[in-house]
Amino acid sequence: MRKLILLVFSILGILPVCGQQPISKVIDESLTFSAQQYKQMAESLIDQPGRLPKTLDKNGKLVTCKSSWWVSGFFPGTLWYLFENSKDTELKRMAETFTARVEDQQFTTDNHDVGFMIYCSFGNGFRITGNPKYKDVICNAAKSLSTRFRATTGCIRSWDWGKWQYPVIIDNMMNLEMMFEASKLCDNKRFLDIAVSHANTTMANHFRPDGSCFHVVSYDTITGKAVTHQTRQGYADASSWARGQGWALYGYTMCYRETKDSKYLAHAQKVACFILNHPRLPKDKIPYWDFDDPAIPNTLRDASAGALICSALIELSQYVDKKAGKKYLKVAEQQIRSLSSPVYRAKQGENGNFILMHSVGSKPENSEVDVPLTYADYYFVEALMRYKKLFGR
Repeated sequence: MRKLILLVFSILGILPVCGQQPISKVIDESLTFSAQQYKQMAESLIDQPGRLPKTLDKNGKLVTCKSSWWVSGFFPGTLWYLFENSKDTELKRMAETFTARVEDQQFTTDNHDVGFMIYCSFGNGFRITGNPKYKDVICNAAKSLSTRFRATTGCIRSWDWGKWQYPVIIDNMMNLEMMFEASKLCDNKRFLDIAVSHANTTMANHFRPDGSCFHVVSYDTITGKAVTHQTRQGYADASSWARGQGWALYGYTMCYRETKDSKYLAHAQKVACFILNHPRLPKDKIPYWDFDDPAIPNTLRDASAGALICSALIELSQYVDKKAGKKYLKVAEQQIRSLSSPVYRAKQGENGNFILMHSVGSKPENSEVDVPLTYADYYFVEALMRYKKLFGR
């Protein structure tokens, strides 16, 4: 088996160069480290009912949130991944405990983030354990999210606030994964139809000719036409906010997986081409928070965008020809090595027990700037698991 694995690595051109640890060792070590950090995080919150980790404040103190905040599902989701890797029953107990803290969000209808909240937590829990209660929660959450779809616009509304008529953000692509899965679990074709309509509408209106995307598109509620193209978290309306490009890459890769529609695969590759060939993508492959910040290189990196893009590239590599797949995996390996290094990964017991440092929530609003974030950790651990599974380890 070891010889077979080494042969696969050799074919793909990802054997370690002189002086580097094998990527398998880097992954195992990062997963072990992550489990230790998250056990400590869980223990620190076990006596705080209903609270989930969010980030650190400027003084290094843990900031928590209720289940209603959009990131609530990431912490339990990461615990599920870490249990899946280690089979540690303590991690399973923790995953169940913190997943339960998000359960009330299955009935949320006032925002699009119910997909993040429920599918990262209950979705992973159901995939790993088959708990029928988790399935019911996913079905209810999909029903809730479907109330935000309007046939006139062809997509799911993101926010109920702000200056926009009918705002849709690129992040919303991520919530389609729950809709695709719920269409099968709950035998409800409408969930599938909504997901496909949203993906198609977003593809038509969110993207520029070079494959980059806007953050926010607002639609006219009467005609259904896209009327404004803006940003809220990027540098400027016409700039390419790094995490937004990651949402797009991940979202259309997932859409291809779920539908096998070749137009989604082609679109995911177009987004990947924009990201990977961008002249301002650093050598370590962890992007600046916005590709068009004029302060580059004297501006912040975003580890959350790097982790998200990494996870997406690993999956995308499995759907394309060998040459493209090799290229995607080479970048993903570099991202794993970078994020696993002391530059981005915290020391044991530090960083509030988060795994990664140096993420950016919303720089224009000076919110969560250069701090750890639960979704950075989630997609980093997911990327580690995806790469590990790729080689049957």
